[in-house]
Amino acid sequence: MNWKRFNLNSLFYQRRWFYPLISAVVALSLCLSTPLPSRAFSWIDLIIQGTQLVQLSNISSSQEVELGKQINQQLLSSGTQLYRNPLVNQYVEQIGRRLVPNSDRPNIPYTFQVVKNDSINAFATLGGFVYVNTGLLKAADNEAQVASVMGHEMGHIGGQHVLKQMRQKAIENGLLTASGLDRTQAVQIGVQLARDLPRSRQNEFEADQRGLKTLTGAGYSQSAMVAFMQKLLNKSSGAPAFLNTHPATFDRIQALKSAINANPSNGSAGLDNAAYQTNIQALLGH
Repeated sequence: MNWKRFNLNSLFYQRRWFYPLISAVVALSLCLSTPLPSRAFSWIDLIIQGTQLVQLSNISSSQEVELGKQINQQLLSSGTQLYRNPLVNQYVEQIGRRLVPNSDRPNIPYTFQVVKNDSINAFATLGGFVYVNTGLLKAADNEAQVASVMGHEMGHIGGQHVLKQMRQKAIENGLLTASGLDRTQAVQIGVQLARDLPRSRQNEFEADQRGLKTLTGAGYSQSAMVAFMQKLLNKSSGAPAFLNTHPATFDRIQALKSAINANPSNGSAGLDNAAYQTNIQALLGH
């Protein structure tokens, strides 16, 4: 057999189908790169729309964190102003980092931020974002009281309360479909929940218990949680924002006292009032 002739013939037949194939690929590439009427790309629009949907019923931790980042960006771009003093921010961050290992969800990347706002308030949103108002820092007597509030907000994150509220809100507004919720609408609902809507009684009691467990595990004084709530409840100048968005305070205090009596702790960290005043001195000077 003439192997040289065989190889040449084989190569000839390969090229007969190979060149047309190349031509077809090039033609297809040119077609896709040429602007066409929008209707021709309706299938791409559908794919993009599909990727923007959020399945709130089975969202992963990474998806929750990403959604929390978008809610945070929207909050900061629409009126929520952060307090920029590095010493105070580092101090609040330090408190948060002490709490994280004892929280219900220690494996998510928590973000602790100080909001420049004189109202006594704190809130949290998806994916580990915790916000503490400067007004609350000023109202607290010591670090343990601040830690108790932050632990409570982390309790909301641990119980995925915001996620459940978002789903309920989407259902009420007729926005939740079988495919999920549009990401833009999810962010808008998340921002609304963080700013305006009061928490449910059940969620507050659960966040208190989760927060107390976190506070205790971090070695802080359990009594600080009760003391701060009692202090706010006794304020004569009207209920602070923290109580407006966190209802049933008296009943919560009683439930906390019962929980502490059932599982007392020797932890006493964070009760030094003078040390606390020193750490937030920059804030008190304004």
